[in-house]
Formats: sequence, C-alpha cells, structure tokens
Amino acid sequence: MKQSTYREHLQWLKSNPSLDELCAKYPAEWAAVQAEISAIVERGAAEELKAYLERLSAPDKSSAAKQRDEAVVLSHFVRSRMAHESVKKLCLSTLAADTGVTKGKLRFNLFNGFIAQKLLFARALERKPVSLFWFRLLWPLVWQRKRLMPLVQPRGIYCFYSRELIRALAGMIAGRSCVEIGAGDGTLTRFLQEQGVRLTATDSHAWSTAVQYPEWVVKMDAREALSGSKPEVVLCSWPPAQNDFERAVFDTPSVQLYIVIGSRHRFAFGNWNEYLRQTAFELQEDKALGALLLPPELESAVYVFRRKGQAA
Repeated sequence: MKQSTYREHLQWLKSNPSLDELCAKYPAEWAAVQAEISAIVERGAAEELKAYLERLSAPDKSSAAKQRDEAVVLSHFVRSRMAHESVKKLCLSTLAADTGVTKGKLRFNLFNGFIAQKLLFARALERKPVSLFWFRLLWPLVWQRKRLMPLVQPRGIYCFYSRELIRALAGMIAGRSCVEIGAGDGTLTRFLQEQGVRLTATDSHAWSTAVQYPEWVVKMDAREALSGSKPEVVLCSWPPAQNDFERAVFDTPSVQLYIVIGSRHRFAFGNWNEYLRQTAFELQEDKALGALLLPPELESAVYVFRRKGQAA
C-alpha cells in the first residue's frame, strides 16, 4: 500500500464513519468480522465475545505488523472498529427483542409514552434535565421501559442526565475553561450552560444522518478543539468505541480534568487502550455520579481522569 493511500485511509477513519460505511469500504474485513462474531454468538459464549473484542483492541503483534506492513495494521484497526460497533448493534437488537415486539413498529403505548415524555423530554426528542424525585416515583409505572433506548439510540441519544448530575458536574468544572468534544446534539453543554457554566460544544458532525446538530455545536475535530481552546476541563459523553481522538486529551498540557460518560461495559464506548496506556492522569470510576445517569437499566457510568499532582 502506498504511503499516500495509507494516510488517506487513516484520515477517512478519523471522521468516525458508521458501521455501514465501514462495511461498504472494507468488505473483506467485514466478512471476516461477521463470520467470527456469528460463530461466537452461535456458541452462546458471552465471555468469549468479550475476549474477542479485547484481542482485537490490543495492538497487532504479528510478524507482518512488526515489519510495519501498513495494510495489515490498517486491516486490524478496521476489524476492531467493526467488531465493537457490531456488538453495540447486537446488544441494541437484543434489547429490542426483550421488549416482546417481534413485528411491526416498536413504540410505547399511550400511557407509557405519556409518562416517558413528561419525565425525560421538554418536547419531541429534546431532552430536559430529569428530576430524580419524579423519575424514581414514576419510572416504576412504565412497564414498557425496555423500549426506551431502542427507540432513541438511533437518534444519537445514549442516556439521560438528571438535574443532580448537571449540578455536580457544574461544581467540578468550578469556573475553569471547559470544552465538550463529541458533543452530538449539545444536550450536555446546554444543560451546563443553563447552570451558568461557560463551555463550548464541539463535534465533527460525522453523524449528521442520525443527529440533528444545532448551529451552536461548533463543527470541529476534537484535536482542533483541544489545541485551539487549551481547556482545563474536557467533557465527552459516550465517545465511540476504539476512537482515535481521545488520546489528544491526554496529550494536551492544559487539561487538568477529563470527565467521560459511558458504560460499565468497556466494549461499548471509549478508547480503553489509551485510558490504560496514558500515565499523566489518575483514572477513577465515580459511582456516585454514575448513579445520577438515567435510566438505571442502561448501566451507565462516569469515569474521571485527574492530572497527577493537581487538585480536582
């Protein structure tokens, strides 16, 4: 593979293409991943699936890779990205199947839809800061709760933020310069701005087919956002699994605090290779903050990176 072609592939991959786009561009890699995942699913071995993802996430140590065969390195990276995105879709499909709907359009009935709408949304699919009091009181009445995430995830909604979480995050930022990367529709930034926090929402706008980006979500790659604003605090909610932009957070000298909202299941989000490889920050799962993400069935989590030797 020519160097220029290799660089072109990497540049395209940095735009975080969808699984469908990856499959169309790399059909051979997709055929391999599809066969491997299908075999594991057929055996029903959950731990084997986890091990498979971890193996693909690790750097390729084959003899070809050691000889810097760029085609092999690229193929390994593409297969890893495909596998993680495929498993996410598989989990979403399984969740949808658990709702008991086997045909027709998945939707809430009138009662369940009314409660979910009032609890979680200001209008249509525009999220609002959720009252924990009312959520804990009314959510148990929604017997179709398993339908929620399959309905909203295709629109780029991966969790809901409670008022208590927003207040806690505002306190952690505490007047420091702040930027949100991979901001999607900007919901988290909007909620924090309403609490008086000064921050900027940025996103590459790579998911425009699913996410409606407001004009104030700045179209900007994460690396550009970090180098341009030199923030002290960085936020990212549900960064894509195996992304290649989070390493820039750890390489930015101004960053004191990096807050990641994701899942208790590591395969579902983030670049865990970089999380564990970096040495400048202490990593901690903040379970108190994670408990303020909704709905609880989603098993969301908050991970906090604090630069060593600096106060939070």
